[in-house]
Amino acid sequence: MGEVVQMHFTTVDYVIFVLLLVASAGIGLFYAFSGGRQRTTQEFLMADRSMSCLPVSLSLLATFQSAVAILGAPSEVYTFGTQYWFLGCSYFLGLLIPAHVFIPVFYRLRLSSAYEYLELRFNKTVRICGTVTFIFQMVIYMGVVLYAPALALNAVTGFDLWGAVLAMGLVCTLYTALGGLKAVIWTDVFQTVVMFAGQLAVIVVGASQAGGITEVWRKATNGSRIAGLDLNPDPLERHTFWTLGVGGVFLMLALYGVNQAQVQRYLSSRTEKEAVMSCYVVFPCQQIVLCLGCMMGLVMFARYGEDSPLDKGYVKTNDQMVLYFVMDVFRDLPGLPGLFVACLFSGALSTISSAFNSLATVTMEDLIKPHFPNMTEARATLLSKGLALVYGLVCLAMAYIASIMGSVLQAAFSIFGMVGGPLLGLFCLGMFFPWANSIGAVIGLVAGLAMAFWIGIGSFVMRMSGSTPVPPLNTTDLPLLENMTTTVMTTLLSATTAKPRPTGVEALYSLSYMWYSAHNSATVVVVGLIVSLLTGPMKEKELTPGTVFPVLGTLLFFLPERYREKLCCITPLAQKPTEISSQPYKMAKKDRNGAAYCKEDTVTEDKEAESDKAQTEDEDMETRIAQPSCQLAAHTVQETAL
Repeated sequence: MGEVVQMHFTTVDYVIFVLLLVASAGIGLFYAFSGGRQRTTQEFLMADRSMSCLPVSLSLLATFQSAVAILGAPSEVYTFGTQYWFLGCSYFLGLLIPAHVFIPVFYRLRLSSAYEYLELRFNKTVRICGTVTFIFQMVIYMGVVLYAPALALNAVTGFDLWGAVLAMGLVCTLYTALGGLKAVIWTDVFQTVVMFAGQLAVIVVGASQAGGITEVWRKATNGSRIAGLDLNPDPLERHTFWTLGVGGVFLMLALYGVNQAQVQRYLSSRTEKEAVMSCYVVFPCQQIVLCLGCMMGLVMFARYGEDSPLDKGYVKTNDQMVLYFVMDVFRDLPGLPGLFVACLFSGALSTISSAFNSLATVTMEDLIKPHFPNMTEARATLLSKGLALVYGLVCLAMAYIASIMGSVLQAAFSIFGMVGGPLLGLFCLGMFFPWANSIGAVIGLVAGLAMAFWIGIGSFVMRMSGSTPVPPLNTTDLPLLENMTTTVMTTLLSATTAKPRPTGVEALYSLSYMWYSAHNSATVVVVGLIVSLLTGPMKEKELTPGTVFPVLGTLLFFLPERYREKLCCITPLAQKPTEISSQPYKMAKKDRNGAAYCKEDTVTEDKEAESDKAQTEDEDMETRIAQPSCQLAAHTVQETAL
C-alpha cells in the first residue's frame, strides 16, 4: 500500500454528515414546538410518562452504544479474536434482572430520579451521596466521549477536529435543551438506524471485496481468530467465558439496572408492562450490535491478515485502525465514508444527549427541588432547560480539557468505570437487604469507591511503570458496548507475552476489567451489611413500603414466619396501581412516628392546584378514582405496622 496517505472526504461525505446533524436538530425542534411544548418538568424530564415500548428500547440501546464502542469492538476482535462474542451470554441475566427486579420497584414508587429511591429507603444523606457520585461520573465521561471519536477521525481523514466537536456538542445541546426527553428518545431512534446502516454497509462492502463471507470466515479460522469456549476460571485472565458471561452480568446491571440515563427511560414508559417489554426488545438488538461489531473485526482481518495498518505505521492507535479500514474499503465509493462517520457520531450524540438529560434531571430532582418545594412549574421547567444547556457547555469544556490531557484520557474513562460498580452495590444493598441502614449505606459506598479507585489507579500505574508502554487512548482497552460502566487499560502486548502469575497486591491490580463491577458492588454490600449490623439494623416497621424487593423472603421460604420476621424478610413489594398508569398514583409513605400519610410523589400541592386548571375533565375524573387506592395503601401500611 506504500506510504501513509491521509484519506480525505468528498463533498458528498460532508453533506451526509451535515444531514445527520440537521435531522437530529429538526427532531428536537419538532418536540419543542408541538404537543405540550415542554411546558412542564413532567414533560421535559419524563416525556409525560407516555412513551411506548419500541422507541424506549431503541433509545436504551443507543445510549450505551457510543462512538468508542463502534470503534472498539472491531479492533478488539481483529486483535484478539472472537472470545469477546461471549459477552452476549451476560445479556440474558443482565436484562432479565432489571426487567423483573429494578423496574417494578422504581416504577411503582413513581420516581423521577433513581436517587429519590435512596431517600425513601435510607435518608437524604445517602440520596445526595449517590447524586454527587453520578454527576462526577457523567461530567468526566461526557467530554471524553465527544472528543475521542473526533480525534481519531481527525488523525485518519484530516476532518476538522474542533469543527466536529463543536458541531456535535452544540447540536446536541440545542435539541436536548429545547425538546426534552421526548426529543432525546426519538433522536436516539433515528441515530440507532443510522448506526446499523453504517456498520452494515462496511460489513457488506468489505466482505464482498474480501471474496464473500465464507472466505472471511475461512481466513479468520486459519488465522486462529475464531475462539472456542474458554472455561478458564482465573479472574486475572482478560476475556474468558466466566469474565464475560458472569462478570458481564454485573456490568450490565450497573448499566441497565440503576444508571439514571436508563432508569429515566423506563419511567417515561406508558405502563410498567411497556417498560419491562422495552428491556426484552433491547435483548435481540444488543445481540445484533455485538454480532455487527465482531463481523466487522473479522472482515478487517480478512483484508489485512496479521499485517495490520497499526504495525505498518499507517495509524497510531486501534480506534484509528477501524477508521483507516473504513476509508480504505470505501475508497472508490463517495458518500459511504460519510455514512460511517454519521454512524460514528450518532453513537456519540445519543450517549451525550442522554447524559445531558439525566444530569439535568438529577440536579433538578435531587439537589434543587428539595430546597425549593414551592417553586412554580413554569420556573422549574425553565430551570431544567437551563441546566441541560449548562451541562452541554460543561461537556464542551471537558472535551477541551481532554484534548490537553492527552494520554490521561484513559484515566478519565476508567474513572467513569470505577463509579458504576459502587452505585450498583448501593442500590442492591437497599433493595435486597431490609436490615441495611443509612450509616451502612454511606460507609459501604465510600468503601466501594475507595476500593475501585485503589484497583483502577493501581493497575494504571503498574502498567505505566511496566515494560510495555501504554499507547495513547487505545479504545480496545475500553469495554466496548459497555464502555459506560467499567474500564481499565490493558496493553495489547500483555495478551501475547507470557508473564509469571502476579501475586499479592499485583494480582488485585491484574484483575480482569470485566470483574470490576462485580468486585466493587460486592465490596459495598459486604461493608454496608457489616456496618449496619454493628450500628443497629433497620426494623421491618421502619422501612418505607415498596422499597425492598422480597428476594430474601422467597429464598428463605423454609424458615418459620417468626424467624423471617426477625430477618425483615416479609415486606411485600408495592402493589401495581389499579388506575390508569399515566396518572401519578398516590403512594403510602410512613412518617417518622409510624403514622401513614399520603404523598403525591410527582407533584407538590402547589403544582397540583396550578396544573388542575390545565387538565381536562377526564383526567380530573381519573384522579378522583385514584383517591381510594391511596386510602387502601395507607390502610395496608397500618396493617403491616401492626
